[in-house]
Amino acid sequence: MPEVVTTAQLDALLRHPGLWRARHAAPQATFPTGYEALDRALPGGGWPVSGLIETLVAGDGCGELRLWAPLIAQLTQAQTARCCALICPPFELYAPAWQALGVRTQRLLVVRGDQAGWAMEQSLLSGACALVFGWIARLTMRELRRLALAAQKGAAIGVLIRPSGAAREHSAALLRLALESAERRCTLRLLKGRGIAPQVIELELR
Repeated sequence: MPEVVTTAQLDALLRHPGLWRARHAAPQATFPTGYEALDRALPGGGWPVSGLIETLVAGDGCGELRLWAPLIAQLTQAQTARCCALICPPFELYAPAWQALGVRTQRLLVVRGDQAGWAMEQSLLSGACALVFGWIARLTMRELRRLALAAQKGAAIGVLIRPSGAAREHSAALLRLALESAERRCTLRLLKGRGIAPQVIELELR
């Protein structure tokens, strides 16, 4: 005889963060972004606690890290903090500026080399990193899927920073956004994601 599913069990299933339904995204655990307008636009009110996020930029140093500064500060200050890894950043980090934003720089890990994709995947899988940034211009769909799976397995956020031309390619990312900035102002375009509508958000970067 088939097992009877109660209303309470069905409600619990429909609230599962991994479930998506047409027009409705199930509630999911999130981190506040530090920007109210962005929190309002994202499902659950913030960044997902794990998964792959693609950030498309017109050029290096256009605010791709400043956008994440509030979360980096939050994660590095946590009592049981894990590392935030930066894989092949195209610039040197200026420690005093990050410390002024509340970031514990001893929790920042910078990795350089010619195997950025492999390094990002291993960092995500390690369990030692809560947040991993990777500046990688070209990736196959298979490599993108491996990074997305690694982020899920390692319970980490992977932020893949790619040129804006990658918008023409398919993506395995949970969320895809495009970033343009002028001085401290930022134009953020939400391009793809479960439970979001494509839109443009203007922000004052920290």
